[in-house]
Amino acid sequence: MGVVILRSNREIEQMRKAGLLVWQAHQQLIEQDLLRPGVTTAELDAAIEAFFVANRAIPLFKGVPGVVPYPATTCISINEEVVHGIPGERKLKEGDIVSIDTGCKIGGWCGDAAVTRPVGKISKRDRQLLDVTRDVLHLAIELLGECDRWSQVAEQMERFVKKHRFAVVEDLVGHGIGRTMHESPQVPNYVDREFKRHHDFELKPGLVIAIEPMVNVGTKGVKCLDDHWTIVTKDGLPSAHFEHTVAITTEGPVALTSGPNGETW
Repeated sequence: MGVVILRSNREIEQMRKAGLLVWQAHQQLIEQDLLRPGVTTAELDAAIEAFFVANRAIPLFKGVPGVVPYPATTCISINEEVVHGIPGERKLKEGDIVSIDTGCKIGGWCGDAAVTRPVGKISKRDRQLLDVTRDVLHLAIELLGECDRWSQVAEQMERFVKKHRFAVVEDLVGHGIGRTMHESPQVPNYVDREFKRHHDFELKPGLVIAIEPMVNVGTKGVKCLDDHWTIVTKDGLPSAHFEHTVAITTEGPVALTSGPNGETW
């Protein structure tokens, strides 16, 4: 694990500007009534990119290095797609669940957030999946103000998800964030002996992390598709993804990617 940089109050205030823009970008899809059957994932991506451009913010995802540089402003993942789905001509259908992940940089600081939303009426199982994934993110944010180390938070996150008979994805984790999108530390949504011994970190004012539980209906196993980006569940069952950029301040944890009045997903 690299050096964990703690941010000053002034720096956290700057990060809040980026975080608020990310929240507002997500809201564009609701305000423009784009989360409905027949809309393509490319249209969702275009709406968010247009918002960032209009606000002179730099999209974080476009051009991220890989076998193929990431080509879009958002990752849009549907049903069994866990994360990193590439927007295109695929159309949303009634009953889909769609995970939208995006981030931006403004004034030299980054914000990153994700939410999974229903398209029309969804199944009872998928509704529970969304509720549990959102609730475990809220639980983690709350525990930041009560625990001393991340392993204590991750332990309770994993226990909460398993209590509802879902699975925590272990191959993908959250991350530190600041001047760049991915910084130290790595932020898993589960805990094991290796993490406790070698990678655990303290929770103290100035820490800013992107907490992003990914929860599967079936197995925790995932695989990457031939496009080199899209991660799907191995069993083809649905997955959900919720994320906030969160700072620990002297007054407690603050979701920097929340709404103007502190609204979270």
